[in-house]
Amino acid sequence: MTLPLNYAIKTVAVIGAGTMGIGIAQVAATAGLTVLLFDVNQDVLNRSLNTMAQRLRKRVEQGKAESKTAEALIANIHVVKSLSEFSSAQLVIEAIAEKLAIKQAIFGELEDICHESTIFASNTSSLSITAIGCQLKYPERLAGLHFFNPAPVMKLVEVIRGLETSPEVIEQLKALTLSWGKVPVICRSTPGFIVNRVARPFYAETLRALEEKVGTPATLDSALRDAGGFAMGPLQLTDLIGHDVNYAVTESVFQAFGYDPRFQTSLMQLELVQAGHFGRKSKQGFYHYDDKPHSTASFAAKVHLSHPQDVEIRGNWQIFPEFAQLLSESGISLEGLAQQSNQSPTLIVNDVIIMLTNGELASYYAQQTNQAVVLFDLSANYLAATAITLTFAAQNSAQQNQHAVAFFQSLGKNVIVLPDYPALLTMRTVAMLCNEALDVVNKGVATVPDTDNAMRFGVNYPKGPLAWGAQLGWSRVLSVLEQLAQFYGDNRYRPNPLLKQLAAGYQSLSFKELL
Repeated sequence: MTLPLNYAIKTVAVIGAGTMGIGIAQVAATAGLTVLLFDVNQDVLNRSLNTMAQRLRKRVEQGKAESKTAEALIANIHVVKSLSEFSSAQLVIEAIAEKLAIKQAIFGELEDICHESTIFASNTSSLSITAIGCQLKYPERLAGLHFFNPAPVMKLVEVIRGLETSPEVIEQLKALTLSWGKVPVICRSTPGFIVNRVARPFYAETLRALEEKVGTPATLDSALRDAGGFAMGPLQLTDLIGHDVNYAVTESVFQAFGYDPRFQTSLMQLELVQAGHFGRKSKQGFYHYDDKPHSTASFAAKVHLSHPQDVEIRGNWQIFPEFAQLLSESGISLEGLAQQSNQSPTLIVNDVIIMLTNGELASYYAQQTNQAVVLFDLSANYLAATAITLTFAAQNSAQQNQHAVAFFQSLGKNVIVLPDYPALLTMRTVAMLCNEALDVVNKGVATVPDTDNAMRFGVNYPKGPLAWGAQLGWSRVLSVLEQLAQFYGDNRYRPNPLLKQLAAGYQSLSFKELL
């Protein structure tokens, strides 16, 4: 497909006035474009328009928006009663139910209505763009344009290239969404695209820990949120998304990848779905949403020591500048550590070795060294984190464990104590996110910057998985996955070939254009 020179999109047609459709219409109308909105259900359409208008006018009342701007936005959206009124549109965006046959039929009908240069886009989150367009006369005009909910707020848009999609169409959609203030990322049409594929381990590793009784939902969520630096805990987030929705996405990706164990569904989550415990919308999921107080994370009790602690620092703390700053602000000197760059960050507190987890059990280290060992979990920012996650070797005495707890409490941290669990929670989750993101890059689904931007702006991760992996060091990420694979005997943790090459120094990644 060759677009005319100076092709300009001035009129956008949106099919479907549900949550996503009305959100997309608002985004286009905010940019000053004429929006044609259609839905087969007139009641849904009217209700969505009224809700949007009320929300915008409320913002005006609160002093958060100008009345003139809000009314102009509303005036830009025009209701149409049939698809035949889309003939003037330069872009048609479909945002209806995830039914392949219905989408195919709609775009087939539109080919007889719209000009051959009109771009077609589907907001699908799971269906193949290639499959949707396979029956079109001009399949090169069709691309995916996957917005995230709520569309007016979320920055990310996945621009998805089907097998036949024209490069000009992809570039036009990228430029358009940029002009709308969005962050477009380009990817091939593969199951889950970028976000819904790479994000699976974020849920899966905490669900596994819950099934293995490592901690309560509140404690596990706190380990990822308060200690790890993610915006929400995985169980808290699945309750918000809805377990019916989240499980269906995982199951879809699992099936699409030939039941690869990397995307294994959770029996515990399935049971919630079968019971109708979908989360917030049903008032019950991993948490109860009624008048009762929510369960809270379990933190270690305050430890009071009668004498000062002796602290020694070893290893490379340059990979964690925020942790180094935290130690310096607490009067602990890090001078003379540059030559120890190959060693993991290590503290020795009253003869207790405190190390960053690398996937092995603390008890294994204690057996090898014949010393008391405590492992701490990964964090996106140790300075900003309100908590830290620890695990103790079985050989430690209660007093030795208290020395470690007291040390981190003296740094102002709540201490989460988990059983001796390989790679704890944030480290294993991030290692798996890195592994999946590398698979996306290795197979040409998306570039390094687009993959990281997708996870930062689509699901608000504190760091892109690839930038995080580069910071940790690929050999460390590889070691974590190898230890997990050995511990479980599970192919789920098999390292990606690109990870092995990066760890060996045979390859490097370019983060150019990372936002």
